[in-house]
Amino acid sequence: MGLNILVIGSGGREHAIAQKMIQSPKVSTVYCAKGNAGMKKDGIQLVDIAEDDHAGLITFAKEKNIDWTFVGPEVPLLNGIVDDFMREGLLIFGPKKEAAIIEGSKDFAKELMNRYGIPTADHQTFYDFEQAKAYVLLKGAPIVIKADGLAAGKGVVVAETTAEAITALEDMLKDNKFGQSGAKVVVEEFLEGEEFSLLAFVRNHEVYPMVIAQDHKRAYDGDLGPNTGGMGAYTPVPQISEALVQEAIDKIVKPTALGMIQEERAFTGILYTGLIATESGPKVIEFNARFGDPETQVVLQRLDSDLAQIIDDLLKDRTPKVEWKQEGYSFGVVVAANGYPGDYLKDQLLPAFSDTTNEHIYYAGVKEQAERLVSTGGRVYLVEASRDTLKEAQKAVYDRLTQADTTGTFYRKDIGFKAID
Repeated sequence: MGLNILVIGSGGREHAIAQKMIQSPKVSTVYCAKGNAGMKKDGIQLVDIAEDDHAGLITFAKEKNIDWTFVGPEVPLLNGIVDDFMREGLLIFGPKKEAAIIEGSKDFAKELMNRYGIPTADHQTFYDFEQAKAYVLLKGAPIVIKADGLAAGKGVVVAETTAEAITALEDMLKDNKFGQSGAKVVVEEFLEGEEFSLLAFVRNHEVYPMVIAQDHKRAYDGDLGPNTGGMGAYTPVPQISEALVQEAIDKIVKPTALGMIQEERAFTGILYTGLIATESGPKVIEFNARFGDPETQVVLQRLDSDLAQIIDDLLKDRTPKVEWKQEGYSFGVVVAANGYPGDYLKDQLLPAFSDTTNEHIYYAGVKEQAERLVSTGGRVYLVEASRDTLKEAQKAVYDRLTQADTTGTFYRKDIGFKAID
């Protein structure tokens, strides 16, 4: 019998993770809780248990003889789902609550970087609006305002003017726009340079890096509009040198893993490091305690090794074999509901896409209605293509989107152009 695996989450990231795992010859069944209706095309079994129902998920894992569980999103990690499963003697891959704080508190992450000499932007933390405003006026714009806690990728404002920065501070510290997440804010210098995402499989001090990707956070073409959870990504990133990536691994990712051990918060799971290539080398923008979305949907296309085997090895104290394709590109564009990241349209009928050998559709905010998929979320689906060149992959995705009926939705038409121009 092969492995029975449970994936927790319901977005495009979890679709990509579950699809990669089900391709493994070592796997019998992949369940996804709650998953989404678009995953069924890949043979993923949906489980109607919410990601915050730890007791329900534990009961399910026991009843179905789940070999191990993989946690996709950040909220269950910060709610201690790994701790809860481990207390019941169940194998689960992800950081414990005490380690997931690297994503749950930007202030904690900054303090960690300060203590262990990990390069990041100059910054200060505030609870008080007047003090934060005075600091912004002293420093000037552009400047970055971040809610300390989780805000689904939307709690970061890159303010071009001091007025915009002060409005962001009012939203967070005065008007409670992000609730407790914004009761404390980190104000940091604006860094110039190319951004890139460096993910790694981590087991305590061991770091197994993935290929880098570049995400596009702003909603609209030309990097305009509000920040989102991500509107598209591609990998590899030709304008970021191998030497710079190696420097980031050696000076940032590995020292972070060791720093977490020093803090008695040893990290096992997926560590996501959002980086910027500055004139003085790579610096950290943010840490996440899990796979990124939409980076996962392109990065896993580049993985030559068996993902389920890697996780199995990491959970069972074996050395995993992690190998990446050396040629070609993967490119993905997110299709979002009109209005996202604010109030958005729902119940839009989606085009009936089909996957091909080197093109995939990863679903996120969807449900089934009369045997067709309709939109329910802000980010609805991602179209991915793998080709020999970035330009070919980009053309393949945009050709499919141009030919599809995308009524009620929008997507950026400039993903990846920085790398091609």
